[in-house]
Order: sequence, then structure tokens, then C-alpha cells
Amino acid sequence: MIIFTYPWMFVAVLLPFAVYFLWPAAKKMYGDALRVPFTADIAEIKNNSGGMADLFGGYAQSSKLRLILAALMWLCVMIALCRPQWVGEPHQVQNRGRNIMLVVDISTSMNERDFALQGKRYDRLTAVKYVVNQFVDKRIEDQIGLVLFGTRAYLQVPLTYDRSALKEVLMATDAGMAGNSTSIGDAIGVALKNMPQDGGNDNRVIVLLTDGENNDGALSLPQAINLAKQENVKVYTIGVGSDEESFFGGFFTVPRNSGLDEAGLQQLAAETKGTYFRAKDLQTLANVYSAIDQLEPQAQDGRFVQETKDLFYYPAGLALLLFLGLMYLVRKGG
Repeated sequence: MIIFTYPWMFVAVLLPFAVYFLWPAAKKMYGDALRVPFTADIAEIKNNSGGMADLFGGYAQSSKLRLILAALMWLCVMIALCRPQWVGEPHQVQNRGRNIMLVVDISTSMNERDFALQGKRYDRLTAVKYVVNQFVDKRIEDQIGLVLFGTRAYLQVPLTYDRSALKEVLMATDAGMAGNSTSIGDAIGVALKNMPQDGGNDNRVIVLLTDGENNDGALSLPQAINLAKQENVKVYTIGVGSDEESFFGGFFTVPRNSGLDEAGLQQLAAETKGTYFRAKDLQTLANVYSAIDQLEPQAQDGRFVQETKDLFYYPAGLALLLFLGLMYLVRKGG
């Protein structure tokens, strides 16, 4: 469909007629009579060309052509000034999604092999990679970033829609790359620092996964909680790791201290309006990320948009061609 952005500009088409009828006529300098001192020459031209009618008739036709060209040029200019546009069919777009920062513990304790899948035992980090990849694949409308931490916290992937790149970085990660200890406070601080400041009150989320307690770094856990509250960022916390140690392929187990600071993680989640989850095995871990996926719903259908394309350059170009043609006739003397 073609529309005009400024249709009222069509009124200007009548401007030449207004000038013609309303503007006072110029006074004649030589009166009404015109003396022709070269009557003999005109007679000779008449004899050679077949008559005066052919000469003045051709001139009259050329004048009409120039008038037509000028009128068409003016019409094209007016159409261009009205700014014609092609407008496509309306399409429904989705509202903006979440900004989710994944904060993953890669301290050496993540090498503990206490997660099972299809009869095989895997270390914690491998299980996390498997589940996080599935979670990332579902968050199509969200920007997702990745912070890895151990003794130090590092922003590995800033917020991005490139889910493939994020998964590649995560899959290339090994436990112990960032040190042996656990700096949960610093990791939260790095994630908050790389969140957009104008993200709104409900679309900025941190998902923290760890198997330990905050035992290193510059920021304490209470300080990190206060920062997250000030920034109004929701934090989901996940404590991973089994509280039992298995022997002989799982036939014999004994209780053990997992070293997980559940109270601190629960406080972090509660004071930032998030939720704390405990994942002792791979299935529970998968359920945790599914629950987070439900708690942070995808963007819903929103406003409508229409594709538009300006067309004014077509009448403007045609007006230029008509102007060049008119100038050619004037120079030719036609």
C-alpha cells in the first residue's frame, strides 16, 4: 500500500494558477502596437518555407510542449514533497526479553565426580555444561552473558544473543582455570557491573551456580547482597554437589560435608527476590534450570510494526529529467 506522509502538500499544486490569476500583469513598455520594419524579410521567409502559418504554428507547438513539461515537472516535485511511502503488512513483534547473566563456579572442587548420567559418572562442571546448554537454547529472546569464577571472577561472554558463542566458551572451560578457592562476592560484583543500567526492574537476572562458600575475593557475601539489592537485580542461586560420597561404583555411600554455604545462598536469593535451589544429582540440576525457565518467562507477543520504504526519490528523479528536457528545449530555441 502506498501512502503520503504529507498529503496537504498537494495544495501547492494550485500555486502557479494562483500566481497567474492573482498576480498583477506587467505593464507594457511599447504600447499595444508593434511595428515590424522587416516586412520584406518575412515575405521572403514565407515564400521559402511555405507560409507564415508553418513558422508560428511550429513555435506554438514548441511552447505547448514546454508548458506541458513544466507542468509535469511541478507535479512531480509536489508528489516528492508529499513523501510517498510503501507500507507493508503489519507484523507482530515480541517485547524485549531478559538480560540473564550466568555465574558459574569453576574452582577445583567442580572436578568432583558425583553426578551420574546413563550409568556413567561425571564431574560437576561437565554436568553443569550439559544442563546450561539446554537452558541457553530455550532462551531465544534473551541476552545471556557468562561469568566464570574461582579465586578470581572473569567476564567470559558479555550479554549477547549469540548463544552458540556462549556455549562454545563454556564447553572449553576446565575446573581450576580461575583458581582453587571460591569468590562468590566478586563474581556477583562482576555480573552486576556488566548489566545494563537501564534494564528496568524485572528483566535483569543473575543465575549463580556454586558448590562452595565465599572464602576469597574482595567482596563479602553481605556486600554482594547489598549491591544486588541496590541495582534491583534478581539473583537465583543453585548449590550443586552431593552430600554423600560413593565407593565401588555407587554400591556403598557415606555421608560427607559438601562445604556448601546453603544459608548464605538462601539469603542472597531471598533478599533479591530470587529463589534458592539445591541440586544433588543431574536430574535435579536439570529440573532447577527448567524451574528458572518457568519463573522467568519468555517475552510475550507485543506491538505491531510495519515495514516502510520511501518512494519520493522516484518523482524527484523524474522531475530532474523533465527539467533537463525543458532546459534543452529552451537552449535549442524551440
